Amino acid sequence: MKLAKEIITAVLCLTALSTQAQTEVLIKFGDFEQWYTRHIKESRLLGGNVRTLVEIAPTGSCEGETPYRNRGGSPWATSNVMAKVAGLVKTNTTVYHDSHAGGKCAKLVTKIENCKAIGLVNISVMAAGSIYLGESIEPVTSSKNPFSKISLGIPYSKRPKALKFDYKVQLAGKSSRMKMSGFGKDKVVPGADYALVTLLLQKRWEDADGNLHAKRVGTLVHRFTQSTPWKEGQAFPILYGDITSHPNYRPYMDMYKGAMTLYAKNSKGKNVPIIEEGWADADETPTHIILKFDSSHGEPYIGSEGNTLWIDNVKLVYE
Repeated sequence: MKLAKEIITAVLCLTALSTQAQTEVLIKFGDFEQWYTRHIKESRLLGGNVRTLVEIAPTGSCEGETPYRNRGGSPWATSNVMAKVAGLVKTNTTVYHDSHAGGKCAKLVTKIENCKAIGLVNISVMAAGSIYLGESIEPVTSSKNPFSKISLGIPYSKRPKALKFDYKVQLAGKSSRMKMSGFGKDKVVPGADYALVTLLLQKRWEDADGNLHAKRVGTLVHRFTQSTPWKEGQAFPILYGDITSHPNYRPYMDMYKGAMTLYAKNSKGKNVPIIEEGWADADETPTHIILKFDSSHGEPYIGSEGNTLWIDNVKLVYE
């Protein structure tokens, strides 16, 4: 009996030490308590309404058509953007702040954005709500290849064990999705729409022509396949190296290519594709981190209206 107690005590002590050895670091502005508010008047031909866009940055506000750049050291950007096409000013608003646990959180919504001007344009597009580490490139001047309008990722050289955050999910509950790009007929896409979190650790380099290349060091891609009330402090492990033989591997965790190709700015400030060359060694040190939350998964302009993802208290967990 005495020996059994000693073993149990030793195990409990080891568990406590293991817990104490973990460090949780809140990503800057990842508690979503501060928001910067933009008031932008859309063109008269589009109704001339003043739209409110919020960004994850130190509290403040502005009026007018000034292109947004990350403020106050915030690493976050959102899918709330201003477009200016053929002289027409239009906004997209799919990210909001909401209430959670006595404070604020981020709310990401998939919705249909309409753009109508008599004699000029009459289109509707499916737009997902997204927040990510990186930069939006404003003003947006076309609807072609939306991923080319954002610079994804920030410099980063650590190796976290997991990503931890609070979340709530409300899915549209439909068995299919809609593709609405504003060009051609709307199409039904098989399969339900899921909310998504993506964390990629990359080792990047730039060639003489300014092209960006990368090898995948760490991977976390999780689809939220069910609606759920708030879940607090949920940790999602990051897998390192070639994960194709890992039991949790899914094909959608592989390299991003084709319509899913991601972009980032090169040393000359030009936004170019990130060419993922393959898997890095499991013990490799990354140069950049990509972190992105989306209310819909898959290619641009595909989703189910009403899909909603709430996010709060985003942290990286280290051993």
